[in-house]
Amino acid sequence: MKTGSGRDEEPTLSSFVESIREYVEHEKDNGRMEMQVSPETVAELGSMPRAERSLTDIADEIAQCTQCGLHESRTRTVPGQGNTAPEIMFIGEGPGADEDRQGLAFVGRAGKLLTQMITAMGLNRDDVFIGNVVKCRPPDNRPPLPDEMSKCMPYLREQIAVLKPKVIVALGGTAVKGLLSVETGIIRIRGKWLSFEGVPTMPTFHPAYLLRNQSAKKDAWVDLQEVLKRLGRTTPPREIKGKTAQH
Repeated sequence: MKTGSGRDEEPTLSSFVESIREYVEHEKDNGRMEMQVSPETVAELGSMPRAERSLTDIADEIAQCTQCGLHESRTRTVPGQGNTAPEIMFIGEGPGADEDRQGLAFVGRAGKLLTQMITAMGLNRDDVFIGNVVKCRPPDNRPPLPDEMSKCMPYLREQIAVLKPKVIVALGGTAVKGLLSVETGIIRIRGKWLSFEGVPTMPTFHPAYLLRNQSAKKDAWVDLQEVLKRLGRTTPPREIKGKTAQH
């Protein structure tokens, strides 16, 4: 029975829908699903929100994932880490060798540069959440394939739903493509506000790209300043050889 506010009924309804979904999938997998279900009904059930899980629950499922070939060569899964109620969520394309060894996102050379970028914004890594589109390292650090990204996107989508960031920063063209299905190259699309399921999303260069192309750092900093403006934050003064310079 519904309460006056309706708040007490939501978990029960979510659990009921989840039970139906699991039952249907179980019966289908065992060849016992004989009733006819219209495509519209299937689509409607699939679009219904699952009962919200914790980040730990999601990470545990990621650790057991074998949905694509990336699990065959991984050392550790990299679900992402950081603040559990962040204003900003940084999303890259996938783990590298250092991340694969440690199980943490952005801990190699590119990670050190990302830390510097976050510090320049007047924040530290504990203030934000950092993750990737795919949670396992692609062999030889190649970009993740479309199928690999599509298999991982439900995890990322669920993480975003739990974290509820105010802004997403998509690091690099591959992350933008995986997150938003946008084919436009990062050079053309960076600095332009997009949206992922209602969350303002700023595409900018991946730190690994900036390590190879130092001149692009200025553009990346412009993008990050736009993020600060969106959040109502002021750009911190920059230290240059012991002097304080205003941006």
